[in-house]
Amino acid sequence: MFAYLESNPVDLIILDVMLPGKDGFSVCRQVRDKYTTPILMLTAKGEDFDQVIGLELGADDYVIKPAEPRVLLARISALLRRGQPNLKATEELQFGDLFIDKTSRIVKLSGTEIVLTSHEFELLWLLASNAGEVLSREHVHQHMIGRQYDGLDRTVDVRVSRIRKKLGDNSDKPYRIKTVWGQGYLFVSDAWDM
Repeated sequence: MFAYLESNPVDLIILDVMLPGKDGFSVCRQVRDKYTTPILMLTAKGEDFDQVIGLELGADDYVIKPAEPRVLLARISALLRRGQPNLKATEELQFGDLFIDKTSRIVKLSGTEIVLTSHEFELLWLLASNAGEVLSREHVHQHMIGRQYDGLDRTVDVRVSRIRKKLGDNSDKPYRIKTVWGQGYLFVSDAWDM
């Protein structure tokens, strides 16, 4: 199961306590130790003790079978809603004097609006929303161009260079949007104070 979760992120785990070979409480604890995915325990074990154990081990909800389908769906919807990020918070990014608003597509550096093309904006948003994380050239190319990187295409490199220039980054020794040799690009979150 854990190998599956590593390569296939899920929005919700519905878990029974009575599993063949392993109890659901142990699985719940192991999942919670590694993941923040919401867990709903759906089981015939309805004792107060079982419910308390399940919730204390990390389940987000505990439903006793048989459950009314509409009630179960409502509980699932509530758990999924809680897991959604605050859209307003994820539509704006601020790093020191750099402000990026995805909704209005505005970029400001020290209060001055920086004009970017739509491709430059999308690339800056991708890098900034993954600040502190090296994004591989392959990943960035696939995301921006929509096809696999062939090792020759320099479209993304040119766009990164233009963004650096517009945002006052040193083109000889970039310190805000770095190229990590052999790995990819790194947006440095604490390099934006003017």
